[in-house]
This record gives sequence, structure tokens and C-alpha cells, in this order.
Amino acid sequence: MVNRLTPANTSLALKTVGLICILSFVVDFLFLIFPFQPTDRLWLINLFRNLVDRGIVPLVGVGLIVAAYGIESNDSSRSLDLRLPTFILSSLLGLLFFVIGPLHAINVNQYKVQTLDRYNREANELETQVKAQAAQVQTQLNNQQVKDALEKQKAALKEQLAGQLNELVKDEQKYNEAIKNPLIPAPQKDLLQKYKTNPKALDEFIANQTDPQQIATQRATQIRDQKEQRLKKTEEDALKEVRVTLSSFLLSIAFVIIGWTGLRNSGVLQGGASKRKAPAR
Repeated sequence: MVNRLTPANTSLALKTVGLICILSFVVDFLFLIFPFQPTDRLWLINLFRNLVDRGIVPLVGVGLIVAAYGIESNDSSRSLDLRLPTFILSSLLGLLFFVIGPLHAINVNQYKVQTLDRYNREANELETQVKAQAAQVQTQLNNQQVKDALEKQKAALKEQLAGQLNELVKDEQKYNEAIKNPLIPAPQKDLLQKYKTNPKALDEFIANQTDPQQIATQRATQIRDQKEQRLKKTEEDALKEVRVTLSSFLLSIAFVIIGWTGLRNSGVLQGGASKRKAPAR
């Protein structure tokens, strides 16, 4: 009695867990496709990635159901045979993940190209604006009144910065605290270090900070650096998506092997049917 109930109980447990795994994937799939946006390439990328990441769940479910029937006794008292639906579902999932692989790679590549083009275009537009603003400021500096106003601003800025720098330079403790303070920008620390040995470094700093061409050059450099960082990150993110494509093909192989092998052994496929129609003579 115990020996007959143990396989039956184990089989029931495996079927139950297997069905839960499959139903869990179906529920996730239904929630993932809403809102339905098939024309949005980023939506498709996220959908395919999430499906592949969850693909191992139905694979485990199919494997548990197949294993459940493998340990059952060969009696004919089964009320419901799940093998055929499981093999059909496995074959369909194999086809689904086989299609997802190349589609995901195409979408990722197209999205990467569009993103890189957009980043390059935005950076070029910003650099053009910076150059135009610098030229406009340079033209305004030809006006004597504007030039005089700028000189006054330089003098006021120099007086303010000199007072702050002198206070730090005279107090060694405050000087060291300022140098070690992570909240103080690196250019200001560099100015403080230079000013300690050469007070004329302040004049050079102010000249650079108020020169339109120098400002434009610094801003253009920042724009190019930011563009390079964004381009690099986009390339790295696209490369990471190769994992999704490879995982999709691996899932497809596993599902197809289980599904088609089961259908052939069940006599559904033509090969299996021909074998079953060939009785011994």
C-alpha cells in the first residue's frame, strides 16, 4: 500500500507544482503585454527581456509534469492526462522563444542606432549654441560700456575671492580642511593651492572664468565628455542584451526537445504515428 501511494503522491505534487509554474508564467505574460504598445521599440525590448528572464519558470513546470508521469505506475486509472497538452505547450513556447531571440537582437540594434544618433545630434546642437552665444558675447564686449561693466565685475570678484583665499592661506588648519573637503570642487582646490605660492594665479583664474572663448571651450569639452559617456553606456547596455538573445535560444532548444520528443513518442507527429501503425506481422 505504501509503495503504491508514494509514487502517486509524488506524481500529484510534481503535477501541481508544474501547473502552478506554467500558470504563473501565463499570468506574468498577460500583465506584461498591457498596455499593448507593439510599435514602441523600447516596450518590445523590455517585454522580450522580461519574458526570457521568466522563461525558466514554465520550463521547470513542463519538466515537473513530464517527470510526474515518468514515475507513475502504468495503470489506466488516470482521470486527466496532461502529457499531450504539456508537449504541445512546450513546442509552442519553443517556437515563441525561437522568434524572440532574433527579434530582440534587431530591436536592440535599431534602438541603439537611434539613441546614438540622437545623442550625437543633441551634442552638436548644444555645441553650436555655445559657439553662437560666445560669439554674441564677444560682439557685445566691443561696446565700451559693456567692457567697463565687465571690468568692474572682475574687480569685485577678485576682491571677494582674494579675501576668502587669504583667510584660508593664513590659517593652516582651515587650509588643510578645505583641501580635504570633498564638497569643494577640484578647480577651486587647485586655485587655492596655486594661490598659496603665487597670488597672481587669482588673476589668471578670473580671466579664464570671464573670457567668452575660454568659457565656450570649457563648455564644449563638457558637452563632448558627456556625449562620450552616454555613447559608451548605450553601447554597454546593448552588449548586455546579447544575454537575452542567447538565453532565448537556449530556452527554445529545451522546450522544443521536450515538446517534439513527447509528441513523437505519443504518436502525434508523423514519425511517431508511422511507428504506431506498423504492427508486428
